[in-house]
Amino acid sequence: MRNGSNRILDELAKLATDAADVAQGIRREAGTAFRVQAEKIANKLDLVSREEFETFKEMVLKAHADNAELKRRLDDLEKDDLEKKQIRKKVK
Repeated sequence: MRNGSNRILDELAKLATDAADVAQGIRREAGTAFRVQAEKIANKLDLVSREEFETFKEMVLKAHADNAELKRRLDDLEKDDLEKKQIRKKVK
């Protein structure tokens, strides 16, 4: 009897292991199917990729910095121009 119950327990353990393997395979398959569907939806929405977003973000930050530098230079030129006009008024 002992040998028979060991065999039954071995079969149950094997069955449980096989069931766990099947469940893991199903989980992997479901994850893959979900990713494929998500990619299809994202493509239909015409979303940008992370790489495109980061590239554009860098361009915007550079343009912002360039704009700030140009504003500073313009302010300096306007200040110089105003000072020159004031000097001319005093000379006249």
